[in-house]
Amino acid sequence: MTTSPTPPVRLTLYIAGQTPKSLAAIENLDRICREHLPGRFTIDVVDLRKNPQLAREHNIVAIPTLVRELPEPMRKIIGDLSDTQKVLVHLSVGAA
Repeated sequence: MTTSPTPPVRLTLYIAGQTPKSLAAIENLDRICREHLPGRFTIDVVDLRKNPQLAREHNIVAIPTLVRELPEPMRKIIGDLSDTQKVLVHLSVGAA
C-alpha cells in the first residue's frame, strides 16, 4: 500500500503596492512556507493597485489578505502574517 504524497499548498497574497505592511507580509509568508512547507507550496502575489477589479471579484475586503486556494476548502487570513503560529493554525498547514 502506497501513501499519497502531501498535497501542495497554493497561496495567493493580495497586497496594495509596496507598503511596509505589504512587504512584511511577503517576507513573513515566504519564511513561513520555507520553514513549514518546504518544496510543497506556490505563492502568487497580486497587487490590487495594478488590478483593482480583482478585489471585488475575489471578495478581498482588507489588505494584505492571504488566501489558501488549495487544499480546499479555501481559507483567508488578513494582516502582515507576523504571528507564525496563528498563520499555520488558521490556514491549517502546520507541520503536523
